[in-house]
Amino acid sequence: MKKRILTGDRPTGPLHLGHYAGSLKARVEFQDEYDEYVLIADVQALTDNFEHPEKVRKNVMEVALDYLSVGIDPKKATIVLQSLIPEIAELTVYFLNLTTISRLQQNPTVKSEIKEKGFEKSVPAGFLMYPVSQAADIAAFGAHFVPVGEDQLPMIEQTNEIVEKFNRLYGPIFNKVEAMVPKSKTGARLPGLDGKAKMSKSLNNAIYLSDSKEEIEKKVMQMYTDPEHIHVEQPGKVKGNVVFTYLDVFDKDKKEVKKLKTQYEQGGLGDVVIKKRLAEILNDIIAPIRERRENLAKNPYERKLHTKHLTGKLSGLYSFRITRDYRVVFQFLSPNEIRLVEVAHRKDIYK
Repeated sequence: MKKRILTGDRPTGPLHLGHYAGSLKARVEFQDEYDEYVLIADVQALTDNFEHPEKVRKNVMEVALDYLSVGIDPKKATIVLQSLIPEIAELTVYFLNLTTISRLQQNPTVKSEIKEKGFEKSVPAGFLMYPVSQAADIAAFGAHFVPVGEDQLPMIEQTNEIVEKFNRLYGPIFNKVEAMVPKSKTGARLPGLDGKAKMSKSLNNAIYLSDSKEEIEKKVMQMYTDPEHIHVEQPGKVKGNVVFTYLDVFDKDKKEVKKLKTQYEQGGLGDVVIKKRLAEILNDIIAPIRERRENLAKNPYERKLHTKHLTGKLSGLYSFRITRDYRVVFQFLSPNEIRLVEVAHRKDIYK
């Protein structure tokens, strides 16, 4: 029997090249090796978008289209919309009793994201509690593995703390989860176009999987390189140069990249030359994804054909009920298929 793996994204915007390099390519490979569940975490997205639910609603379909366009196959992997699984919210409530406010505040990932979003003085309770919600996601699907970056390891650690305490109190119900950290750091966390630590929708420094050839070229030409490399004949710095970072990740001709680096450091190679090379490489990668995405978006029959599987195939997902003696009873949900195109427009999901 295949081991189960859980991945996913918050639907706050279309997915970008950082998602592709860091997780989407791997998910396409995982679907043949594991029992893969891909979660569109719309409930979690509301923790910091509660004033703009329309943003979340709109991007549910955007993220789903990105999934299908890169090659995630609903016949192999199960794409699930979080808000349609009320058992996750129920389990979150039970898990909340098993941790403390101080423990959540000490979580390095939470502390970092609170600072990033400017929540230091007024943190929404739902946002502070989202590690508990993530623990419920993982436990609800019985995931054995969760692919994460090193910055997310504290979340996995806290999930296992909660699971261990639950099992100790109520019986051996849930399995501990193992973090799958990429062996190679190259591409695991792609920097933004401006040289910032990460590519991000909120920082407006991303190349999207839906970007046109012209948009890709324009963005690449704006990439951060070496600010002191003003003239072609001047020696330039490769370290911290975003263009070379991307070439390391996406250019298959490693010998040529090495040659270009040497030439750049010695002087005689301009930024425009390497940027044109990168733009061409990125468009070759994104073009088939973009074409597939456009076809799915404009063809209602094709979209229906592929999205009817989304949020379905839920056999094996547990429904949780705690009886009077606090023992857990499990019931398997019957298979259920719902068209995501309908789900995305259900007004009762986002009031």
